[in-house]
Amino acid sequence: MGNLEAVWVEKYRPTKISEIVGQVYVVDRLKGYVASGNLPNLLFAGPPGTGKTSAALALAREFFGLSWKNNFLELNASDERGIDIVRGKIKSFARTKPIGGNFKIIFLDEADALTKDAQNALRRTMEMYTYTCRFILSCNYSSKIIEPIQSRCALFRFRPLSEKDVTFMVKRIALREGLELTHEALEAILYNAEGDLRKAINLLQSAAAFGKEIDKDLIFSIVGRAKPEDVRKMLEKALNNDYHGARELLRDLVISQGISGEDLIGQIHRETFSLDIPEEVKVNLMDTIGEYDFRIREGASELIQLEALVAQFVGKGR
Repeated sequence: MGNLEAVWVEKYRPTKISEIVGQVYVVDRLKGYVASGNLPNLLFAGPPGTGKTSAALALAREFFGLSWKNNFLELNASDERGIDIVRGKIKSFARTKPIGGNFKIIFLDEADALTKDAQNALRRTMEMYTYTCRFILSCNYSSKIIEPIQSRCALFRFRPLSEKDVTFMVKRIALREGLELTHEALEAILYNAEGDLRKAINLLQSAAAFGKEIDKDLIFSIVGRAKPEDVRKMLEKALNNDYHGARELLRDLVISQGISGEDLIGQIHRETFSLDIPEEVKVNLMDTIGEYDFRIREGASELIQLEALVAQFVGKGR
């Protein structure tokens, strides 16, 4: 996909809490805060592309209306992760009085990237300005947030979106943008997005740059991953003792199509669950896949390790 800017992500971002899809429990709790007119400090935790940033922006709009930008500060902690950002920007914004409301909101995206010193300084800031400011922290792993901050926040866990929710949004965007999306292309988007709506929208936008008609082959060429049926065919050949045939398919994926070793071993792991082999064999293969994944990530030759991994499948189908 390159560095294509995700314009559609912003264009179709929810402006109201009720527009957020796939997070019913989260939406109900946030609506309760809006109805009460008050808000505690919040901690949003969950995988990427599940609506954490969108929820924070929608919440600010619901509380402050047209003046929400005056009372809302968004910072990405992965860009500015040191103690200076807490003592500088955050403290300066928190100590000023809100405009047309009872409090301001500071939204720290990717807060798990903050250093421990910065988090300890943030804890003190949250205590000092509790009457004029509320904090919303967003992270992928709540365990990376220190306990004193976690105890000062109401925790919201965002789950990966279901295929139904991603399908709804992708179809809605395709309809509004006048795109012809085949069923196989939609399945390919769902396969590659894995519950990440932002990734699904980015894929759709990237494909739309090539024309209004979007098919399965276009999606897989953009994402740079192998088709699941090709990976499954390679594994089935190995299971049926046809190592040379499986090796040829592997070399085609890695050399001709340019699939990365890390991506391919992830797909092998995923497709192994759908193979028609005994469960105990699958368990042993999972252990083997994990070993070869570790070797590749440590810098070993991708092609050699993948060929050795495929060899581990030989004869296991009997």
